[in-house]
Amino acid sequence: MAWVAWLTGLPGSGKSSVARETARRLEARGMRVRVLELDEIRRVVTPSASYTVQERETVYRALAYMAWLLYNEGASVIIDATAHRRRFRDAARALIPAFAEIYLCASLATCRARAGDRHGGYAPADVYGQAGREGSTVPGVDEMYEPPLHPELVINAETLDVKDAAEEAVQFLEGFQADRARVLLNADDKGGC
Repeated sequence: MAWVAWLTGLPGSGKSSVARETARRLEARGMRVRVLELDEIRRVVTPSASYTVQERETVYRALAYMAWLLYNEGASVIIDATAHRRRFRDAARALIPAFAEIYLCASLATCRARAGDRHGGYAPADVYGQAGREGSTVPGVDEMYEPPLHPELVINAETLDVKDAAEEAVQFLEGFQADRARVLLNADDKGGC
């Protein structure tokens, strides 16, 4: 039973680290999981990213579509992307039947400190260093970040380390998968002759 989970939160809230650790743990338990890290995908789709409104609309639609394709092939997907506008995440929810939003909640001050310590990976190294400049579009500073109204899971990324946050996500996703399987089983039982 496949699903798609979108990890959202401010830049620096720990999305990439939690997504990778969650996927690693689920794969160790025999689950087929793919992580779609938007910062990695941007390097292919928009190698000279401008972060304009139109570019973001296109990139987030493409991200939701990629997740939908993988979901339809039976892979569970973890999306690692800020998606500072609810409409980006809502579009994926409307497209994908087994969708969950996981909100990594942390203060802007904590996220700034973490983002400043980034080394390696695909995420911009100094995302908050660009904030406040003319033309800058950093979510949470220059652009409003719209937190989920009704996420399926909220993880306190302010106080939990990556391992504990990933364990919360794993526990939730295993239960989410089991619930989806029960719903489908009950639907099949009602459709007999």
